[in-house]
This record gives sequence, structure tokens and C-alpha cells, in this order.
Amino acid sequence: MSLRRLAPPELQPASFAFNLENLARVEKEIAKYPPGRQASAVISALWIGQEQEGWVTHPMIETIGRRLDMPFIRVLEVATFYTMFNLAPVGKFHLQVCTTPPCTLRGSDDVMAVCKKLIGPAQMTPTADGMLSWTEVECLGACTNAPVFQVYKDFYEDLTAETTAKLIEAFRRGENPAAGPQAGRTGSEPAGGPATLIDPALYDGHAKPSATEGGTDSPDAEAKMPTEAASDREAPVQKPPGAAT
Repeated sequence: MSLRRLAPPELQPASFAFNLENLARVEKEIAKYPPGRQASAVISALWIGQEQEGWVTHPMIETIGRRLDMPFIRVLEVATFYTMFNLAPVGKFHLQVCTTPPCTLRGSDDVMAVCKKLIGPAQMTPTADGMLSWTEVECLGACTNAPVFQVYKDFYEDLTAETTAKLIEAFRRGENPAAGPQAGRTGSEPAGGPATLIDPALYDGHAKPSATEGGTDSPDAEAKMPTEAASDREAPVQKPPGAAT
């Protein structure tokens, strides 16, 4: 991971303000928290600002700090900690490539090599047409489908050098290719197909018939039979006064 800092002053805009739509979204997020706890909305506010501007700017951090009654440094700490926040201008399609061990073991080096070849050797550097950029990030939390990269809110999983190249070319054309596994899987099932719960009778909501239909000898029926209440089992036996103990 590289050191995360705000873009240099020459790249910073002069000011920032949420547009009316996004200002309403920020106010809605703040309203989710009790009075005096508006700082809890800082991540949401930064995310909404990034959606508006494409990246998190110095004036944006100042604006959010004033709105949430937080010092500049506190907002800056959040923005620089989470790699989902871009601290400098990025391409329209910004690929965040996971390179933690599960992704590395599954081929993230190949994904990185394709990004460097087709987008450019340097991270956080938009292409000349402004369409693409890439960066290396820590765990995206999708280890079962490694290797993975993230674009906006979408995860592209089960990547290879070939599928990475196809996705990058689609992004370059301005397309939004289908997110998710790129190797035919529909989720996080085993690569060879589901290995458990493959009998619909086990999960379709219908109980399997017992050996004696309607009887009480099935394990389920036996489990549902009324039993002696705990108060009956444990209540002490009352003895007449003077009786021997």
C-alpha cells in the first residue's frame, strides 16, 4: 500500500458545495443519528461528495467538517484511511485492484500486469482520455471469488488476465459490463458447482413424509410432542406440618 495523501494544491479546486440533491442526501444521513452525533455521518457525507466530484478534495473536507462540527483533521483521517475515497482525480472508471494474499494466490499479479499495460504504469493516473485509472488496495472482502477489482460499487470477481483485458476495453468504450463473477459462477459457490443443498426436498419448504404418514414416529413429530413443564418437574412436594424430613 502506498502513502495516502490529498492531491497537491495545484490540483485542488477553489471551493466545494453539495448540489441541492446531494445536500438533501447528506441531511438525510445526518438525521439517522441522535442530536450531537452528527459526526457519525462523515463516511456517508464523504461518499456523497465523491460521487458528485469524482474525488475527495480539500475544500470538500472543510465543508463536511463545518457541517458535521468536526475538525478538519478528523475528517481528513477518515478520508485517508479508507481506500474507497479517491484523494486525487481519477478516471471515469477507476479500478481498485485487491492484492492481499487470497487475491495474490489466485492471480492478482496478472490482473495488475494487465492494468499497467492497458491503463498505465502509475497508480492514480488517469489515461489521456480520462476514461480509466487504477490503484492497488487492501482487502475488498471477496476472498472466495479472488482475484477481484472494484469499480464504483461493483465487484468484478474470478478475474484472469484475459477477462481483465476484456473488461478494461469495455470500460474504455464507456460500457458498464455485468459485475460479479467472470468465470461462470453465480455467486460464491464452489468453482465446480454446488456441492451442498442440491436436493430441493431439503429446502423447498415441504416436510418429507414420515414412514407412517401422519404418525408421530418421525423425529420432527416426536420433537414437537408436548413435554412436562419445567415447573411441574422441579416443584417441591408439599408435606404436612410436622412431617419428618
